[in-house]
Amino acid sequence: MNKKEIAHIRKQFKMDNELMKIFDILNVYIMKETNEVYHWERNPFELVDREKQELYMGNFKKLLTGELDHKLFELKFQDEAEDPSKVLLHQAIQTGDPEEWQDLMMLLVNKMLADTTYERDTVITFVRGQYYRPTKARNDAAEETGNDEVFGHPFILCSVNSTEKQRKALLFDYVEREFKYNVIVDPIIKLSTPEQGFFYPSVTDNYSDVNRVLYATGKSNDPNERFISDVLNAERSVTAMEEREIFEDIVKEVAGEQLDSATIAHVYEEIHQVIESHQDEEEPAKLDYTDVERVLTASGVDNVTKEAVERAFETIVDDKNYELKANSVIPKFTSKSIKIDTKVATITISPQDLRYIKQVSFQGKRCIMIEVDEDAVIEGFTLTTETLLEKAD
Repeated sequence: MNKKEIAHIRKQFKMDNELMKIFDILNVYIMKETNEVYHWERNPFELVDREKQELYMGNFKKLLTGELDHKLFELKFQDEAEDPSKVLLHQAIQTGDPEEWQDLMMLLVNKMLADTTYERDTVITFVRGQYYRPTKARNDAAEETGNDEVFGHPFILCSVNSTEKQRKALLFDYVEREFKYNVIVDPIIKLSTPEQGFFYPSVTDNYSDVNRVLYATGKSNDPNERFISDVLNAERSVTAMEEREIFEDIVKEVAGEQLDSATIAHVYEEIHQVIESHQDEEEPAKLDYTDVERVLTASGVDNVTKEAVERAFETIVDDKNYELKANSVIPKFTSKSIKIDTKVATITISPQDLRYIKQVSFQGKRCIMIEVDEDAVIEGFTLTTETLLEKAD
């Protein structure tokens, strides 16, 4: 599943959309004290108040917002699992009976409740529906007036949302013309910030892939391993942060612990070029050990050989044929910037500007030196330029 396919699905979650039909919605309220189902209700989505529909649509769109391997993870189902969710979910998209679908979703809820404790009251929402994707582009030159030929994709979406108590407040009553204390105790369901969920089935080359599921987490690089393994019965995927750590360990294994800033900048520039060269391809750019060897050599790292990089892959990931996702390796998840942490300050800089930073020794102390073309300004004050000279021995 690539970002274009996810974007297409996410875009369909809007009101009055002919390319999206949601049939039923099931809401399950979990009490944190008992960790049991306190209440559930299923309704045809079209009978839900329009204001509620809009809130749900916003929640579903928010759930599917984020980058692959950061907040969204395409997962393969485990081959051998007891009572596999793959079978349960496949039955659920096949059935046309709302009650049978509801019963199957409640089985998933039971899995979510097993061996876990919720810190807050939680609402689990399921919807079943179908979205449509055109099988061909509209022919504007022929001035076609009919709808394009479309193919329907049935789906199930699940969103897990926590609740919060309303804040105490003082209200003004316009009718009675008096100030009143807010005594509302009903919890608020945080639909704007889903904690996790999934979309089934996944999509491969614009076709439904019943062997995979798209898992979503509310926190970047923080998938819920128990939910993935025990609820979805899926195989865990490597996060972008973990992928970058693997790359860093491989480079350290080959080049050592220390590299100058110019070399690091060259490394990220080379990887960025790899990503740029694959922009028009459906599959994301990947780096095997031969690619990493080329990147390091082109960046000026000494004594790099394919054999050394191959051994590093075997040492770090126990697989010489492992492929790193280039988008995960380059530090784009921090707004395309790199953080340099020191005890005194944290410096944020783009990878291509690393060449202007050096770690130097001055009067026996390690210092960070940044080359600049203009005066530095702090809180509106321009810093004076000082000429520093090493003291003679």
